[in-house]
Amino acid sequence: MTRQPRLSSKLQGFGTTIFATMQMLAIEHEAVDLGQGAPRLPTEPRVAQAAIDAIRAGHNQYAVGIGIPPLREAIADHQRRFYGLDVDPLTEVTVTAGATEAIFAAVMSLCETGDEVIVLEPFYDSYLPSIAMAGAVPKVVTLEAPDFRVDADALRRAFSAKTRLLILNNPHNPIGRVFDRVELQAIADLCLEHDVIVVSDEVYEHLVYEGSHLPMAALPGMADRTVTISSAGKSFSCTGWKVGWACAPPDLTVALRTAKQFVTYTNATPFQHAVATGLAIDGVYDDMLAGYRHRRDLLSDGLAKVGFDVIRPEGAFFVNADIRPLGYDDDVAFCMMLPVEVGVVAIPCSSFYDDKRRGRHLVRFAFCKSEDDINEGVRRLEGLHR
Repeated sequence: MTRQPRLSSKLQGFGTTIFATMQMLAIEHEAVDLGQGAPRLPTEPRVAQAAIDAIRAGHNQYAVGIGIPPLREAIADHQRRFYGLDVDPLTEVTVTAGATEAIFAAVMSLCETGDEVIVLEPFYDSYLPSIAMAGAVPKVVTLEAPDFRVDADALRRAFSAKTRLLILNNPHNPIGRVFDRVELQAIADLCLEHDVIVVSDEVYEHLVYEGSHLPMAALPGMADRTVTISSAGKSFSCTGWKVGWACAPPDLTVALRTAKQFVTYTNATPFQHAVATGLAIDGVYDDMLAGYRHRRDLLSDGLAKVGFDVIRPEGAFFVNADIRPLGYDDDVAFCMMLPVEVGVVAIPCSSFYDDKRRGRHLVRFAFCKSEDDINEGVRRLEGLHR
């Protein structure tokens, strides 16, 4: 008797993530891990203390499914203070188990089988599985190296009568772009023309080194058709807490909550209290941003001295480097060799593309690490010349 495959056909082709593979190699070879985007900086002390205080105060049971009121109110106030966006904490803010759950719930709740979802590649690796599990179809638009700007004509060709969503990541992982108003307006115009909803992943909103972050929902006509997603993990260096959120108009919020309630229902009660405290602290992002800017320059300059062709990021905490000046042209082979022979972990950029032949000349390094790790990683990479 032939056994039926255990993995659903919707997930066929999605194996173990490259992050898990590289993390295991880092452990096995005691390599400096400059691959995974897990910050090595300490959690913002006032936010960490607020979590301890919340646990001691007894906030350890289920929170209301949509998020505790103080956090939803703090998120609404954050959107108003930073971007002038008015959102109702009761009907337009939902707390989720990290941004990844918010993305999944948005795609699952808003797509019918056969709907098309536009994604800009390279892209964060959860987007395509979310689309697949919803029974939708990805329509990929490539951001071309080395500038990675949005090509409005190429984007227009991706729209059709079946287009339901467009997923945007700004500031962008893995390439570090902060899309400017011209690019965002081009996206907005097409979404308005074709009645398309934007799922805007903005988890790096406070990690901007060049220019400034402009939320998609702040553009004319877009507040009513945008699900804005962010999280505390990157901003407060607490990725293990998995506290994210989605801001959206009431009709889209109702849809997202319908899916979300059957995934985690609720999460991380004491950490929700802590994040609410953090969001209300004036200037809480200033020191973090200065520290990351310094690390960005430290890693970028170090990689350039090693001989990589470096793409210095405008935002997020990743540096992409072209391996061809060092005599390599296969990012996967390069990254599998690196921890074994050099003692450093990086991420092959082809893993962020639908067509794995693209991006094979680029690898991604993370600078959300200690200065010692960055310096040691660069020192080890100098061994590529031996």
